[in-house]
Amino acid sequence: MSDQVLIGLYSLIAGGSVGIAGLLALRVLRHRSIAVHVTVLLVVTVAAVAAGVITVATAMFLSPHDLQVVLLTVAAAVVVSLGVGIAFGRRLAAAAVWSAQARENEQRLETGRRELVAWVSHDLRTPLAGLRAMAEALEDGVVADRHTVAEYHRRIRVETDRMTHLVDDLFELSRINAGALRLTLARVPLADVVSDALAATAPLAATRGVRLVAAESGWPVVRASEPELARVLTNLLINSVRYTPSDGTVHVEAGHDQDNAWFAVSDTCGGIPAADLPRVFDVAFRGETARTPGEAGGGLGLAIVRGLVEAHGGRVAVDNTTIGCRFVVRLPVGA
Repeated sequence: MSDQVLIGLYSLIAGGSVGIAGLLALRVLRHRSIAVHVTVLLVVTVAAVAAGVITVATAMFLSPHDLQVVLLTVAAAVVVSLGVGIAFGRRLAAAAVWSAQARENEQRLETGRRELVAWVSHDLRTPLAGLRAMAEALEDGVVADRHTVAEYHRRIRVETDRMTHLVDDLFELSRINAGALRLTLARVPLADVVSDALAATAPLAATRGVRLVAAESGWPVVRASEPELARVLTNLLINSVRYTPSDGTVHVEAGHDQDNAWFAVSDTCGGIPAADLPRVFDVAFRGETARTPGEAGGGLGLAIVRGLVEAHGGRVAVDNTTIGCRFVVRLPVGA
C-alpha cells in the first residue's frame, strides 16, 4: 500500500472519529440554541483537521523537533480558526434569531392590522348607519314632535361623541405603534393623577352603581409623562367599571419596591376566562363573557395602556383574583 493511501486512510479515520463524536454531541445538544450548534460545528471541523494532521505526523515518525513544529503550527491554526469562527458564528446565530423574530413580528403585525381593519369597519358601520337613518328621518320630516326630535338630536350627539373617542383612540394607538410618541418626563405625584382619574370616572361609576375606592396612603412619586400616565389610569378604571356589576367595587392602590413603583386597579367583575388572559391587551379584543358592543367600548383602551406603559419602560399585567381581576402597572424607578 502506497504512502499516499496510508496517509489518506489515517486522516480519514482520525477525522471520522472526531466527526462521529461531533454528531453525538449535536444530538445531545439538539435542544440548545443556534449559537451552541454553530460552536459545536466549528469545533468539530477544526478538531477533525487537527486530528488528521497530528495522526499523520505521528505515523510518519518525524523527529521530535519536526513533530513539535507541526504541533505548534496546528495549535496556532486551531486557535485562530476557532476564534474567528466562533466570533462570526455568534453573529450569524444572532442574525438568524433576529431574522426569525422579525418575521414573527411582521406576521403578528400583519394579522393585527387585518383584524383592526375588519374591526373598525364593523364598529363604524353600525353607528354610521344609525346616524344616517336619524338624519334622513329629520330631513324628511318623518319625526316632527318636539320630544322625538330632541331625542334624535341627543342620540346623534352621543353617537358622534362615541365615534370621536374611537378616532382619538385609533390616532393614539397609531402614534404608539409608529414610534411617534414623545414623552415629556417629570416627577409626578401619583396621588394627584389617581385623584383626577377617579373624578373623571366617577360619573360612569355612579351610573352603573359601582363604588370607586382608593388607598389612603402609599402613593409614590414617579418619573413619567403626566398626560399619558393619566390616560393609563383612566383607561384601566373605565375598563374595570364597565365590567363590574352593580354594587361592585373598583379599588386603586399603589406602592414601590427596590426597582419599581407600581399601582394596581382591582375589581369585582368575576374574573377573566383563563384562555382570554393572554389576549386582554390585544388590539380590538373584547372577549365574550359579559361584554356587549354597546357597552364594551372600542376594544382599544387596554392596548393603549400597554403601549403607553411600555413607552415609559414599564410593564403591565393582569391576573384573576378570587372575586375579579387585578391590573398591575410597574414603572422603573429611574424611568
